[in-house]
Amino acid sequence: MDRRTFIRGVVGNVLAASLAAKAQQPGKTYRLGYLSTPTRQSVERVVEALLRKLRELGWVEGQNLIIEYRWAEGNVERLPELAAELVRLKVDIIVAPAGSAALAARNATRTIPIVTIFAGDPVELGLVTSLGRPGGNVTGTTFTPSPQLFAKQLQILKEAVPRVSRVAFLLNPADTSFAPQIKEVEVAARSLGIRLQRLETRGLEELDSAFAAMARERADALLVLAGSTFLAYRTRLAELAIKGRLPMMCSFREMVEAGGLMSYAVNMVDFIGRAAVYVDKILKGAKPADLAMEQPSSFELVINLKTAKAIGLTIPQSLLLRADELIQ
Repeated sequence: MDRRTFIRGVVGNVLAASLAAKAQQPGKTYRLGYLSTPTRQSVERVVEALLRKLRELGWVEGQNLIIEYRWAEGNVERLPELAAELVRLKVDIIVAPAGSAALAARNATRTIPIVTIFAGDPVELGLVTSLGRPGGNVTGTTFTPSPQLFAKQLQILKEAVPRVSRVAFLLNPADTSFAPQIKEVEVAARSLGIRLQRLETRGLEELDSAFAAMARERADALLVLAGSTFLAYRTRLAELAIKGRLPMMCSFREMVEAGGLMSYAVNMVDFIGRAAVYVDKILKGAKPADLAMEQPSSFELVINLKTAKAIGLTIPQSLLLRADELIQ
């Protein structure tokens, strides 16, 4: 390497470091608001995955980043007041897992950047103009359900339990993020000749009555849609499903780890690191309106064999071989 090339390289590196330092404003501490429906305990691994990726990107809680956590403890109706608290604190950015939290945050502010995680169909929910060009103060990663995804979940249920013809599904009427999913699961069920039993529950205290209704209507299985409301109650959901010997298909692997029968879903821990990248870009000056939203491209099948045994179900070998993970 000649002297001039060496000097140009050194100057280039110094300039790049200077620009990066300027963008990140060393010495400034940024305030991040984290707004979520379930309890922290129920999503601890997800939070740790986000913090781990942020640290890799140079953002360390307690050093250059202060995080204001707001948990709705499973009560989605608390989200608006918690979002308003974060706005009053003048946070620099809000991370809002799930569509319900993102909607509450967006209704509270149109100026503070919002990074959402797994918002179902953010266009239909009115969060963004389009996935490629959000156009407002919301961006991030999205889990946009489609008839194909729900059809796959129901197909797997039918393969595991060939007698399935009537499937119950749970939703929280207070959580508007369920609306797009309801349409899509109805389309999927019709295509497979499955009858649906729609059951509404706002919280833990209503789960017993929901399962009693499933028993009365003789539901063959249960489908739990992708809503963070139910993450906080996943252990109780699993207990009731096992007690009623009801095969349960979940939209989160965490529910299967808690005792649900199976899930065909995105691995949240693996995917959530992408949300940290959005936080990093925005804190360095990027505009949410210009950052295209990212969708998951792969899904995993997780089966809990202990639960299968508890409800007297033998999982076909063909399904076991396709599973990404078997919980013993």
